[in-house]
Amino acid sequence: MNILEITALLGLVSVAAGFLGALTGLGGGVVITPAMVLLLGIDLHYAMGAALISVIATSSGAAAAYVREGFSNIRIGMFLEIATTVGAVCGAYAAAKISPSILGVLFGIVLLHAAWISARPHPAPRPGETGDPLASHLRLNGSFPTPDGPRDYRVSHVKTGFSLMFVAGAVSGLLGIGSGALKVVAMDRFMRIPFKVSTTTSNFMIGVTAAASAGVYLNRGYIDPGLTMPVVLGMLGGSVLGARILPGAHTMTLRRVFAVVVFVLAVEMIYSAVTGRL
Repeated sequence: MNILEITALLGLVSVAAGFLGALTGLGGGVVITPAMVLLLGIDLHYAMGAALISVIATSSGAAAAYVREGFSNIRIGMFLEIATTVGAVCGAYAAAKISPSILGVLFGIVLLHAAWISARPHPAPRPGETGDPLASHLRLNGSFPTPDGPRDYRVSHVKTGFSLMFVAGAVSGLLGIGSGALKVVAMDRFMRIPFKVSTTTSNFMIGVTAAASAGVYLNRGYIDPGLTMPVVLGMLGGSVLGARILPGAHTMTLRRVFAVVVFVLAVEMIYSAVTGRL
């Protein structure tokens, strides 16, 4: 393929990745990075560098709409970003010292986890479950809009969620993704935050997490403007479209479609890493 064809293909794939990432809160990096490596044969480190910059665009495009509509909880996002940014810098420094084959296997495992999380239904509230006193002290509890009016929610297990955010940040820096899967897990499964609040707050956070580690990738020369430009534009367009559709979307169907796509990419990524194709 010539440069024009590669640029067009990157743009189209990036639109789809940004759209799915915005709808699920998992970040488009889990789609665009393996697509660049497996479909176009781009070096994994350069693909991760482009994905990190595109994740910043995804977050910027979707977060503004989510904040305006009242879904994102900014206090939760800013509090948890303390852990994710520290983890992201640590992961980015470690990435340069690990071989592409090992990174490929790790990436595949994270993709499988993202697919599993996406396919699972949101758990019902536990009877008698109460909020965390620390959440009340930090004023993390909030509400989000529903067709029947604002719905209040209480945040649980703040310390556990904060610890998991450091892990999510480290994975983001190590693999060049927004690690939205782990962020959604921490907020949705452990902190008991409603799904739409978890996904929108995750989108709000992933840009800051990616920015923390993108500087390390830039310093090491892994960010190529020719690759990054079409990916950023495509991801930004897809994320804005996803943000507009999310409030009325049948989320579970979209999550299952996302899970199937990510599962296929995960299997191919692990196979390529094990057979030495990365």
